[in-house]
Amino acid sequence: MAKVVVKNVSKIYSGDIIAVNNVSFEIADKEFVVLVGPSGCGKSTTLRMIAGLETVTKGEIYINGQMVNDVPAKSRDIAMVFQNYALYPHMSVYDNLAFGLRLRHFPAKEVDRRVHDAAEVLGITDRLKRKPKELSGGERQRVAVGRSIVRKPKVFLFDEPLSNLDAKLRVQMRMEIQKLHNRLQSTMIYVTHDQVEALTLGDRIVVMKDGLIQQIADPIRLYESPGNKFVAGFIGSPPSNFLKGKIMTQQSDLYFTDNGLRLKVLKQHHEKIRPYLERDIIMGIRPEDVYDKLFAQDAAEEFTITATVDLVEPMGSEIYLYFSVGRNNFIARVSNQDTATANQDLQLVFDMSKAHFFDPKTEKAIL
Repeated sequence: MAKVVVKNVSKIYSGDIIAVNNVSFEIADKEFVVLVGPSGCGKSTTLRMIAGLETVTKGEIYINGQMVNDVPAKSRDIAMVFQNYALYPHMSVYDNLAFGLRLRHFPAKEVDRRVHDAAEVLGITDRLKRKPKELSGGERQRVAVGRSIVRKPKVFLFDEPLSNLDAKLRVQMRMEIQKLHNRLQSTMIYVTHDQVEALTLGDRIVVMKDGLIQQIADPIRLYESPGNKFVAGFIGSPPSNFLKGKIMTQQSDLYFTDNGLRLKVLKQHHEKIRPYLERDIIMGIRPEDVYDKLFAQDAAEEFTITATVDLVEPMGSEIYLYFSVGRNNFIARVSNQDTATANQDLQLVFDMSKAHFFDPKTEKAIL
């Protein structure tokens, strides 16, 4: 397999439209890396430059130590899986899988062996004689992945391959792709706008916005230690709450305050928070770190506020409670055992050990 290095890469279209802006990252051999971000952030363009389907305006791309900027896509020894499957409708599944190998003049026996090996890995052996129109969406996507497997490329590239599937099939195909990576031990680069896919699939995740990399980290670090407000808001469902306020002092303690809000800042955070004393600041906290006091043990008063429930949204195993306090709105994700109702006043406990603070101008994480 192969290591992939993207070094100071930019893509600029006519009219000085910057799609990708000085992006750099490395993908280790056998690593599964996910590029994630909103539509138009440059993730698919980055993938297409690695594939050779887009030219690089500036920078360098290396695959297995070789710079491939001027190497044609067909000679890069990569395989790409698209979201629209790109299957030949008049061919059987077998012929779709075999087509690329036959173009490269592989012996018939080798073609047959590789096709059947791929079909077995993907669980589509009994579908080999069918045409694409006779397959479900998940089966078509398996065939598209199978066309890549038979080639045994150095690098697999996935461009939002599950976006055309319904929710149940997406979950199933995520599991299939994970199993495939574990079995093949291949280098894989996966593009998606779905942060759940990113968190469940990636060894590491590259978060992009406006053509720039916002943060690169493993899923747990990305979730627990976001580098800026965008990452904190993009990763996680429902997204993080962002509360505007000021840092005030009382004796030797620091408090995050706003109209209706007064929450004590933990002492281990004082050193980095103190420069914002009596200044505006943004506090981020995830919905699961805000509790109904009835279900919180040993809740201290300095971590508790009173707020009125605006909306109750049952989600099956859990409930989303929506609140507004002064100029701030936020969500608490609580157990379905909670009996809160709209217009009810609740005492809420904030787990300030899980709070993040962001500079209101740069939006960078302070802690």
